[in-house]
Amino acid sequence: MKPLLQPATMLATFVLALAAQAQSPVPTLDGKPALIAGHRGASGYLPEHTLEGYKLAIEQGADFIEPDLVATKDGHLVVRHEPMMSGTTDVATRPEFAARKTTRKVDGVDTTDWFASDFTLAELKTLRAKQAFADRDQSHNGKYEIPTLQQVIDLAKAESARTGRTIGIYPEIKHSTYHSALGLAIEDKLLDQLKAAGWTEKTSPVIIQSFETANLKYLRGKTQLRLIQLVDADDVDKDGGIVLAAPFDKPYDFVVTGDKRTFKDLVTAEGLKEVRIYADGVGPWKPYLMPAKQVIGDDGKPRDLNGDGTIDERDRVLLPPTDVVKNAHAVGLFVHTWTFRSEPKRLASDFKGDPAAEYKAYLALGIDGLFSDFPDQAVKARDAK
Repeated sequence: MKPLLQPATMLATFVLALAAQAQSPVPTLDGKPALIAGHRGASGYLPEHTLEGYKLAIEQGADFIEPDLVATKDGHLVVRHEPMMSGTTDVATRPEFAARKTTRKVDGVDTTDWFASDFTLAELKTLRAKQAFADRDQSHNGKYEIPTLQQVIDLAKAESARTGRTIGIYPEIKHSTYHSALGLAIEDKLLDQLKAAGWTEKTSPVIIQSFETANLKYLRGKTQLRLIQLVDADDVDKDGGIVLAAPFDKPYDFVVTGDKRTFKDLVTAEGLKEVRIYADGVGPWKPYLMPAKQVIGDDGKPRDLNGDGTIDERDRVLLPPTDVVKNAHAVGLFVHTWTFRSEPKRLASDFKGDPAAEYKAYLALGIDGLFSDFPDQAVKARDAK
C-alpha cells in the first residue's frame, strides 16, 4: 500500500499546480473577459431577488443580473428562486396566509410550503423578502418587496442609461414542467415581455437559462436570444465524484418522457454536441469543472485539515480540472459556471480562505462567465492585473 500523502504536501502540490495554470490561462470562447452575473442580485449582502439587491450588484460591477422566474395565480411573472416561498419571504409569519400552506408535487417530490402559484400578484406584493442563508446578514429582512420581471427589465434599462454601460438580465425559467401543468407556462410570457423591451436578437443583453431541455428546444424555435443549458447534481462524494440523486439527477422533462440520461450525460463530449443544437451555452455546477476530494485518514474518516473540528469544503483538496470547458468550446458552447460564495467554509483548502484565489483558478480554465453571490469580489478578481 502506498503511504498516505501528508495534507500539507498535498496542499502545496495543488497550490503550485494552480499557480502554474493561472500563469497561462485558457482563453474564453470569444476572447473577451469573462461575464460576471450577480447571482440573484448581490445575494451575499442583501436578500436575494430584490430590486435593492440587483442595484447593489450593478453598483459592484456585475455585467448581468439574474432574475429567477415563477408565475403567480393570475399569470404574472415574478422573481423568486423557487415557487416555494417560505425560505425567502416572510409568508410563514403572515396569519392571513396561513391557510395557503399546502403540499404540491414539484419535480416529482411532495413539497409542503406556500406556493407563488396560489397567490395573486397583489397578494405577493404584500410579502417581504428575507435572507435565505442563516449565516448571512439578517438585518435587511422584512424591508424589500418581491419584484416582477417587468421591474427588473426597467431597472436594467435605467441603470444602463445611468452608468453608461449595458446591464444585461439572465432570467432562469424555474420548473417549466411544473408551471405548464398548472396552466401557467412561463416561456411565451417571457418572450413577450422581452420583445416589448426591444430584446429579440442574439446580441440583446439577455441570456435565458433552464435546467430542463424541452423548454429550451421550444424557445430555440421561437427566438434568437441566447439560451443556456444548466447542469445540476445532488452532491459531491468523498473522492470528488458527482453524486446524482432525484430530483437533481436529470432534467425533469427527462423523467416525464422516460429518458434515461442524466445531467452527467449532458456534459460528455457527445452530450455537449447535442446541447449545441438548441443552446448557445452550458451552465454546469462548479464541481463538473474542477472537483475537490476529502483526504481520508488511516481510520477511514475524512481528515480535518484546518483542525476546526468541522468537516466542510475547507477540508477538501482540488483535483485536476476536467475537459468540460475544452469540449464545450470545441463545439462552440460558452461556459458559465455557478455559484461562487466567498465565505471561507465554502472554499476548498487550496484557496486558503481567499475567494480571489478561487475565482482566478476557475477563470484560468477559460470559463466564459460565472455567477457570484458577491459580485464585487468576482469583478475585482477578474480585472486584477
